[in-house]
Amino acid sequence: MRLFALSDIHVDYPDNARWVEHLSGADYRDDILILAGDLTEDSRLLAWCLGSFAAKFRQVLFVPGNHDLWVRRDQADMCSFRKFAQVMDVAADSGVSASLYSYEDTLVVPLFSWYDYSFGTPDSDLRMLWMDFRACRWPDGFGPPQVTEHFLRMNPDSLPHAAKRVVTFSHFLPRIDLIPSFVPAAMRTLDPVLGSSGIERQLRALGADLHVYGHSHINRRVTLDGVTYINNAFGYPQETMISARRLIALDDA
Repeated sequence: MRLFALSDIHVDYPDNARWVEHLSGADYRDDILILAGDLTEDSRLLAWCLGSFAAKFRQVLFVPGNHDLWVRRDQADMCSFRKFAQVMDVAADSGVSASLYSYEDTLVVPLFSWYDYSFGTPDSDLRMLWMDFRACRWPDGFGPPQVTEHFLRMNPDSLPHAAKRVVTFSHFLPRIDLIPSFVPAAMRTLDPVLGSSGIERQLRALGADLHVYGHSHINRRVTLDGVTYINNAFGYPQETMISARRLIALDDA
């Protein structure tokens, strides 16, 4: 049994959807897949994508990303918290889990999250250009810090039993130094919307040995302060230089 990870598949792009469709239906039947968010904002495509992966793997584990909670194509009374509940229902109906999963000597723990500006303060350009500020709708009184706190409260404070290895995963980044030094300064304006230090506090409290994340579309494997962090983003069709566009087994990463 192997544990694979993938994020940011964005099946709204036909090339990406074809990759999912053509993925082997036999090679991964005994394996587990972590899907760390950003599949699609379209509920019908989401059901197709999750169902496709569920048919190919023993178990699929999932947390949504920001794109999954966009409501720009939904009715005006739909908010992104309601979209989250809808996404969770689609996942459950597809046979995909967003709950803690135990196998052999490993415990896999999904962490719901958002970004809270703990990595920086957004400037006026970011507030104007960042799509979430227009494509997500939250109840009155909820900005990104309140949204982050809402999702972090959904995560476990402790584990139900000891495990030799604890693997946590989130869509958003748990620490800003996961962005490598080669990223140009012009792109660092995105730092405020990349994640939350609250995710890092939670994964440390749970004793994580390995953490899978997505969102940045910059594939990386790095060990920091005793925890190994892995991002395996599929990415947009044009992002072949920074995303691998393949599955990786975490033990071989």
